[in-house]
Amino acid sequence: MPLAIFDLDNTLLSGDSDYLWGRHLVALGVVDGPAYEAANARFYADYKAGRLDIDAFLAFALRPLRDNDPILLAAWRQAFVETVIAPLIGRPALDLVARHRAAGDTLLVITATNAFVTAPIVERFGIAHLIATEPERDGDGYTGRVAGIPAFREGKVTRLQAWLAEQGADLTGSHFYSDSINDLPLLERVDHAVAVDPDPLLAVIASEREWPIISLRETPA
Repeated sequence: MPLAIFDLDNTLLSGDSDYLWGRHLVALGVVDGPAYEAANARFYADYKAGRLDIDAFLAFALRPLRDNDPILLAAWRQAFVETVIAPLIGRPALDLVARHRAAGDTLLVITATNAFVTAPIVERFGIAHLIATEPERDGDGYTGRVAGIPAFREGKVTRLQAWLAEQGADLTGSHFYSDSINDLPLLERVDHAVAVDPDPLLAVIASEREWPIISLRETPA
């Protein structure tokens, strides 16, 4: 069955769950508010500009997983998904996923945001397959390090190729939906690249290559 691959942040979601999780932690008072907020905003700006140092960012973003009790983390995440993320899931995104499901496509989300944050979000779309950056585990908790290759830029291609080999599948007939210039390496690999509310850099490339450009930012579900 053909693959329908979706980026998550600013694609299926009308916001960035990684950045917003950082702001959620600031609001909870569990990180150094002003300093953490400033660093979070700086990393997000670098991401949008296509110049993110992924190793530096993940050292920053995964530290709260290391430093807090897993039970508290799970409770904070549940509140985050309910209050911050749920309003960012729009009807157009749900309808797009539903159309691919009805067509019999295999649905997959691939995201640079870590799996701790994204797994319950992807479940809300009814999508069974997720490739995300994996936080390294230490028993019931986290080390603050990454396990394996981050699902970022070329890393998305590498992680997807490994997943395809495990599944005995390929990219024949595949679609990939993304908003970000950072996803250009994977957009160039699929049969059908689709720019979703693209950032300025991706918008230029999508226009030059005559890729469809769509919006999922219409009426909230």
